[in-house]
Amino acid sequence: MNSLDIDWRVQEILAQSFDCICSTHGYEKSLPIISDWLSDANPNVRKAVTEGLRIWTGRPYFDQNPGVAIRMLSALNADDSSYVRKSVGNALKDISKKYKELVKIEISNWNLSNSRIKETYKFAAKHINNK
Repeated sequence: MNSLDIDWRVQEILAQSFDCICSTHGYEKSLPIISDWLSDANPNVRKAVTEGLRIWTGRPYFDQNPGVAIRMLSALNADDSSYVRKSVGNALKDISKKYKELVKIEISNWNLSNSRIKETYKFAAKHINNK
């Protein structure tokens, strides 16, 4: 399943809105809300939140607890939407620039015999396998 919205700005607006909500409530207190968004039926919502988690690792809560964001993203490694899986892989790839070992440990447990997970892994492991 691909994006339901051909206009990428929809995800950008969603990501900014989610960030505003989480910033207002506090990222740690927003974890249940973030989990709900990550399980939303609409792939645009899931993608917007994966993009948010990529950015949120620079926010105080996630900067101190990067494993939380990594695990939340990892849970979508076999998502029905290739659009979301690519976003998850790219988010983990970016996070691995700062938290290489944490991402490496997380993705080392993935079942690469599953073609969806393997697709996500190819993006996520880019920086890990190159150095």
